[in-house]
Amino acid sequence: MNHNLFVALRAAFPHDLKSVAVVTDNDLKYIWQDLERATAMLANLIEHLQLPARSRIAVQVDKSVEAMMLYLAVLRAGHVFLPLNTAYQSAEIQYFIDNAQPAVVVCSGKNFSWVSKIAFQLGTQHVFTLNDDRTGTLLERAAHHSDQHKPAMCAADDLAAILYTSGTTGRSKGAMLTHDNLLSNAKTLKDYWGWVPGDVLIHVLPIFHVHGLFVALHGALLNGSKMLWHSKFDPQRAIADMKRATVFMGVPTLYVRMLTEKTLTREQLSHMRLFVAGSAPLLIETFKEWQDKTGHTILERYGMSETVMLTSNPYRADARYNNQEERRGSTVGFPLPGVSLRVQDDSGNRLGVDEVGGIQVKGPNIFKGYWRMSEKTAEEFTTDGYFKTGDVGATDARGYVRIVGRSKDLIISGGYNVYPAEIEGCINEMSGVAESALIGVAHPDFGEVGVAVIIAKPKAQVSADAVIADLKSKLANFKIPKKCFVVDELPRNTMGKVQKNLLRDQYKDLFKV
Repeated sequence: MNHNLFVALRAAFPHDLKSVAVVTDNDLKYIWQDLERATAMLANLIEHLQLPARSRIAVQVDKSVEAMMLYLAVLRAGHVFLPLNTAYQSAEIQYFIDNAQPAVVVCSGKNFSWVSKIAFQLGTQHVFTLNDDRTGTLLERAAHHSDQHKPAMCAADDLAAILYTSGTTGRSKGAMLTHDNLLSNAKTLKDYWGWVPGDVLIHVLPIFHVHGLFVALHGALLNGSKMLWHSKFDPQRAIADMKRATVFMGVPTLYVRMLTEKTLTREQLSHMRLFVAGSAPLLIETFKEWQDKTGHTILERYGMSETVMLTSNPYRADARYNNQEERRGSTVGFPLPGVSLRVQDDSGNRLGVDEVGGIQVKGPNIFKGYWRMSEKTAEEFTTDGYFKTGDVGATDARGYVRIVGRSKDLIISGGYNVYPAEIEGCINEMSGVAESALIGVAHPDFGEVGVAVIIAKPKAQVSADAVIADLKSKLANFKIPKKCFVVDELPRNTMGKVQKNLLRDQYKDLFKV
């Protein structure tokens, strides 16, 4: 049996391949046959390169339907997809290419000169370009290949994708996800979220991230559903499309922005069936305001790069789903079918109702481990096979899971993970800086943003504006602190460790409206 994820997704295509599969924000229409033919041509190009089995194919391109087709083609050819955030800069890309050693790198044409230089220096044999206007050397080369292709044979445990995440040390780790990890989760969500024939998804999320690439995209494809494809999120356009859609998925920031639009009315959303939020905490104020203004209740869920989705608020009343219909704000619902979730203290004791501790999970969706980090992988799993998420939470008497914090000091800003150690490392290397601390502070739009607090070396002059400017030249924009302060000293405990909890408390009202 072929366990290739592409085979399962292709089997779900509608019988009528001439029906519309994707409509872009430029009103371009792609039929299902376009997806079939284009992925075949791209897969044939990849096979023509005669790559080693299960080669990594790293992709850093702007969102487009062709980029989505490339992802499907990599699966179809039996290789490993490695998506990279479009905001990553040269130092970050150099680390990922050096660590993953991809056989192929695909980048946007505007970045070819510097990306290709890094890739070739690190041993990558093939670098292609792909732009969001359907141009680039990848498509030019693929055009010469057949539109017929037999999907590669894959075992359930074969790698399908590597997603780079990080720990609080700031060192990026490649989470290895198998074909079965992704397909089992997609099938579970299809049932749990009540996907039905005729559903239409508004796809506004980036496709280098679990939420947009796996949760949203797999959901639509596995249901044979049309997608209204937005290259970038625009609240007015998203709301306008709700007249002809049924499902919307977004990070909390997107809901906050739509709530400011006058066109967001109950009538405009009367055709919608489901609103899903994730990738960052949804403030209870946003949850309630959306409910009051639209009559819809947002379904919040919880997942990670290493696990795809783990829990979800209920979609419908059904004995299989704890017989609960209520979607509760400030919770992420119940463990999904097939997922075992427990809360334990630092000594390994299982905690009871409403007791706060570390969240551990087990199930078919849990990743295979970290790329070339066997020791780190072993550290993150318990002896009985549970993955230690690093998140802190509790379950209530009805079984709802509540996330109360994250391991150490991870910041989630606008749905993206920001790891303080990485930013602090950059700041500490700057001239005149003695030490820095990055903390997460509540923000009405992004949910949370970074704030840098710095101590200068004796007699040195450090400019907060200069620090921010320097960081902008080195790091992706979502990692840049929104504020920077130069202070005389940082609060410390008796061991000399900086007490970030005190800093968070000091600056907690910085962005209050």
